[in-house]
Order: sequence, then structure tokens, then C-alpha cells
Amino acid sequence: MDAIAHAAAHLQRGGLVAIPTETVYGLAAVARDCDAVARVFEAKGRPSDNPLIVHASTADMARECSALWPDAAVALARAFWPGPLTLVLPKAEWVPDIVTAGGATVAVRVPRHPVALELIEAVGEPLVAPSANRSGYVSPTTAGHVRGVWPEDEVVVLDGGACAVGLESTVLAVESAGLRVLRPGVLGGDELAKAAGVPLLDSETGGCSPVASPGVVGPHYQPTLPLVLASSLAEADTWMALGPAFVISPPGVPVAVDPPHQSMPMPADAEAYGRELYAALRDADASGASRIVVCAPTAEGAVWDAVRERLVRAAAV
Repeated sequence: MDAIAHAAAHLQRGGLVAIPTETVYGLAAVARDCDAVARVFEAKGRPSDNPLIVHASTADMARECSALWPDAAVALARAFWPGPLTLVLPKAEWVPDIVTAGGATVAVRVPRHPVALELIEAVGEPLVAPSANRSGYVSPTTAGHVRGVWPEDEVVVLDGGACAVGLESTVLAVESAGLRVLRPGVLGGDELAKAAGVPLLDSETGGCSPVASPGVVGPHYQPTLPLVLASSLAEADTWMALGPAFVISPPGVPVAVDPPHQSMPMPADAEAYGRELYAALRDADASGASRIVVCAPTAEGAVWDAVRERLVRAAAV
């Protein structure tokens, strides 16, 4: 039995499979299987009030997850799927409450990774797939990151290589008055609104109950070591004076440090920086330093906005 067939059979028996997507690796279960979805929450230590994204292999399959599919959703699916965009819409009756954290909406997307798409097709129905890490920790962007968390007899891991995007999808609520960004990603709100032909509403990042979007409540993207954001190299020096630090350099500007400090260069390009960010945080976390100092990017653009949102959440206490 090949890897896809084995993983599909495991999912159909109620098991969990770590799957590659273009964003991050996801911990997948059959969305319709409430017991399997509950095991996802348990395995991750994820709060039950944090909804999950449903992953489909086609726009038609995604549409079956929603009770309403307006013209804006049609346009967005046509323009950006498969890809790093999640749409939040009224949920179909069949979608279990455990998936939506009791809410009336469902978050759904079509990932842009051939392994994920082939697996969903083999299973024949949508999968939930939150990031395949312990809740709150840095998201995984390689199969090795996942294998360091769960044994193979607990979670089957499909290795699809390093994730091409490396940051979680943009989460977009499709409302009657327009579009609302619930979680930033590499696709910016202005670009999405233009494609949909509807207004972009003020963003929301949580606070409502039930929460409509995954990834907006509680700690996220956090390494074990304390992480601080430095607005300048002078501020980074101040933090380094407090003890051994792992410094993540400004984009395109390598920082040379002397032992016991360590540093890592980062790309100047926004897409490359986003792709490498989580792996860099994981390397920093394993460095033996006393803290991680990130020289915060200052450039403008949707990808940089998403990077900064992750870093702010990673530094939260």
C-alpha cells in the first residue's frame, strides 16, 4: 500500500495524519468524524473554543461545507484556490459543532499542495487540519518538525517537503456587507476585496463568542525560550547585555555577534522571510540561549504584515 492509500485508510478508521500544505503542516482528521476531531484537540492540547479549518480538494467540495456561497466566494475561490486563503461562511448542517467551536460559521479552504489534495481525494471528503504542533508552539513547516512531537504509531506523517509559503493562510469572513480579515496572511485584504468586487471591512482579530476564526485566541507561534522584538540593533544590543541571546537578524542585514551570543541571517525578500521564519524560531529555541531577540521587520506589504502579526503573538506574555 502506498503512502497516500495508507494515510487515507488510517483517516477513515478515525486516525490522525500530519499532512503537508503550502502554509504549514496540518494535523488532519475526517471533519465529519466527531471522535477523530476530538482526538485532534486532545493531541494538540487545543482549547475547545478554538475552531478548526476544514480542508477540501476542490471548490465544489468546499462549497458543500457551507450553507451559503455568495458571488464573492465564487470569485475568491476562482482567483485564489488552491492557495493560502480560508473563507469563513455560514456552516452547512452536516458540519459538526466541535469543528466550529459551536459557532454558526465554518472556515474552509483548498490547500495548494499535491500531497494534501491527493489525500483528500482518496478519503473522499473534507478534513480538518490545524497546525501539527502542540497548541501555542511554533508551527511546523517540515515533516521533521512533526516527527519530533508524535510517534508514528500515534500520528502518521506524510512528508511533502518544506512548506512553500510557511505562514498560515489569510482567514477572510465573507459577510453581506463585504469582506473582513480575521487573520492576516500572505494574501492582503485589498487584493482579496478587489478580486471579489466587494468592500473591505474593518479587521477583527477576535473578542467575539463563539470565535469565528482559528488562531486568534490564546498564545500562538511561541518558542519555549522568551522572545523579544527589537526595533533597532541598538535595542538588540541592550537585550544581549542581559545574557546569551540568539539574534534573528533584520531582513537582508546579517548581524555579527560574539560568543556566547548566536545569530541567524534572514532573507530580504518578504516571501522568503515568511517561508523561513518558523524554522528559524525552532533553531533559535534549540540553541541553548537564554532568549531569542528578533530584529523586527519594518517594510510594508501583506506578507510583512503577516510576519509582524506572528512575531507579536510569539513575543506575547
